[in-house]
Amino acid sequence: MTTFAQLYPAEAADRDCLDPGLAQAVLDNGRWHRLVILGDSVAAGVRDPLEGYRDLSAGERLAEALAETRSEFRHRTLAQPFLRTAEIREKFLSDALAFEPDLVVVSAGGNDAFSRGFDVERFTADLDALLRPLASAGATVATIGLYDWAHSGLLPAETATQTALRLDEVDSVQRHVVEGVGGIHLGARRIAAGRDPAIYSADRIHANARGQAIAFANVVRHLSAYRAVPDWLR
Repeated sequence: MTTFAQLYPAEAADRDCLDPGLAQAVLDNGRWHRLVILGDSVAAGVRDPLEGYRDLSAGERLAEALAETRSEFRHRTLAQPFLRTAEIREKFLSDALAFEPDLVVVSAGGNDAFSRGFDVERFTADLDALLRPLASAGATVATIGLYDWAHSGLLPAETATQTALRLDEVDSVQRHVVEGVGGIHLGARRIAAGRDPAIYSADRIHANARGQAIAFANVVRHLSAYRAVPDWLR
């Protein structure tokens, strides 16, 4: 029988990644049988393949890990590149709610951050309007944090500092809003590998297969530690 390490030697040896079997065991907690991956290009899994790593997005990896230990598991991906938060809500929220998920992983904010006339108060309101109905319907809501891309060396030095500040601002809003509805922020700003240019695709923006594998490990670690906030504490 061919082992995972034989099929994907680089991923198996990568300390920043997580063995699929271990991920399944960690997530085998009896929760979450209906998953929605919602949002922009990150949610859609845009990436380049990389030799030695499975060519799967973080969302696909999560769905796979949950499906392995849940006979009735179902999932949907509702995502499209380039969408801002308000557009994600307009295009996909009703379909997400109709699916009746108990876990929704949301990538929203990256496109807002670099749109002309970015307004942090508007972004906060748009994100709340996207997340709150999902949480009110009973889903655990998780927001995907972005890597520290600004310090990867892929941006011109003259724009890196300002970009980092903007992404920190977006990350702070994501955390504040999702925790405000009792959810969890899957923060990735402090992951050292996020500053490694080798985890990015040829477009110099999206994570490649290794970056996706590292993001998945981060998702599993956060979800395994998550404890829902009681309604009376919200």
